[in-house]
Amino acid sequence: MIEATDLTKVYGSTTAVDGLSFTVPPGQVTGFLGPNGSGKSTTMRMVLGLDAPTSGSVTVNGRPYAAYRRPLFQVGALLDAGAAHPGRSADQHLRCLAQSNGIPPGRVDAVLGMVGLRSVARRRVGGFSLGMAQRLGIAAALLGDPPVLLLDEPVNGLDPEGVVWVRTLLRSLAAEGRTVLLSSHLMAETALTADRLVVIGRGRLIAETSVADFLKGGADGFVRVRSPQGAGLARLLRARGAGVDVQGDGTLRITGASSDAVGTLARANGITLLELSAHQATLEERYMQLTGDAADYRTPAADHPAPAAGSTTRT
Repeated sequence: MIEATDLTKVYGSTTAVDGLSFTVPPGQVTGFLGPNGSGKSTTMRMVLGLDAPTSGSVTVNGRPYAAYRRPLFQVGALLDAGAAHPGRSADQHLRCLAQSNGIPPGRVDAVLGMVGLRSVARRRVGGFSLGMAQRLGIAAALLGDPPVLLLDEPVNGLDPEGVVWVRTLLRSLAAEGRTVLLSSHLMAETALTADRLVVIGRGRLIAETSVADFLKGGADGFVRVRSPQGAGLARLLRARGAGVDVQGDGTLRITGASSDAVGTLARANGITLLELSAHQATLEERYMQLTGDAADYRTPAADHPAPAAGSTTRT
């Protein structure tokens, strides 16, 4: 488990992290989200003892990271895929790390096999692609078989097979009872991988919740209905306080009523439904709703998106 309590980091006149408190429990993948400059990297560096908090504290399984004599047995981390010396081979890089923590040499070959790099183990890291470097960084994080993992953008540079592999790996590690903290800007992939979310902006906590509850809180949820008796159903729904918009193709876009409630109402009144589907905001949409005011860098298109040609509504 990772526990941050009133964590603050100030660099000169800049407050990078501001009174941040959150928990990353074992047995789940926790997505760590926030705009560029929100303090995610600084927070992860403080977890690993690379930066000292100005105030507050953060512990890993009840102790500061620096208190562990052989930390690779406790925490595995990937913060920078380019951190390995370019003149060393993948095998040499991992053996140096293993020796520093008393990890048996056989573990090096095992993790190289786990990440698919065994065939290039003696190739110099400087010649690796970004995807290969990411795999090597994940191998280093797994070297001590730790109960806690921190990964910053681990799928950058990976092909689709590699992305699926990382997703499957992280979920399987969490299923073993490990603590997994995943920082990413890829909302669609985070939605598929994470169980929980910690969302920050300008160094402060915005949300700490499950992915399911995060999505349910969106304002964009609606129910879509197609029925030959749509006008009658619309009148019944409006009489019960629901919002109903009739789309150009005759379908109903309903807010303020669940799909179960709509279906029950239709059945009770003998109304035939050809389509009944519930729609909710995507993780990306919810993230943009909550972090829009916390983004330091925004393009004009983010404030004034151009509509798709011929589009009348978003479904």
